[in-house]
Amino acid sequence: MSANFDLTQPSSDPHVPETAFGKWFLRTETWTVHVLERALVDLERMMPADGRRYDVVADVGCGFGRSLGKLQQRFAPKRLIGMDIDPEMLRESAKEVAALNIAADFICCSSSNIKLEDNSVDLLFCHQTFHHLIDQERAIQEFFRVLKPGGVLLFAESTRRYIHSWIIRLLFRHPMDVQKTAPEYLAMVRAAGFSVPDSAVSYPFLWWSREDLGILETALRIKPKAVREETLINLVGIKP
Repeated sequence: MSANFDLTQPSSDPHVPETAFGKWFLRTETWTVHVLERALVDLERMMPADGRRYDVVADVGCGFGRSLGKLQQRFAPKRLIGMDIDPEMLRESAKEVAALNIAADFICCSSSNIKLEDNSVDLLFCHQTFHHLIDQERAIQEFFRVLKPGGVLLFAESTRRYIHSWIIRLLFRHPMDVQKTAPEYLAMVRAAGFSVPDSAVSYPFLWWSREDLGILETALRIKPKAVREETLINLVGIKP
């Protein structure tokens, strides 16, 4: 299957490049199984159950493309698009889908300046991307712009509590002053115009999103507090 490329790298969109460890981690089975697949399963159960088709599916911040085969398998779009600001990641994504015999288009752009027309996407997937972005408000407005009326946003994100933890500060690099709490992310998505009912929001507390990597619960049998600052938010938004 063929892939179409627009690898003209943005020159004016600020971003924080990923660390070498971060790029390595995005290619691991831990990422694919415990981060990506877990998010997709959670988001899928909250999607509209009306049998609609998603002919154009886009992944904003697709990284090394581990999501693209999963999106193709679940939604069978007529057009599958992977977007990222890093040309290296897009080239590796193309190899990923080629090995799966999947056709996809790849666009090099920032999430706050998406190279797609208004009302052109049926489903937009944004997974663990927002905490890398500097202009988050502009990005969510871009998501709203490119989605068709009735289009679906699948949004899965780590919150300020997690990004500010010592282990993430040690291993990764992010714009720290723009990080948001789970309620702030939800408010931002709703303020952009998306309809997000409470039933379409979840707050997973997975082992990898804890500062102790879940050791207190698994080894010492100490249950996490019922009331806590959430480390993850997953939500499904609909463009009216």
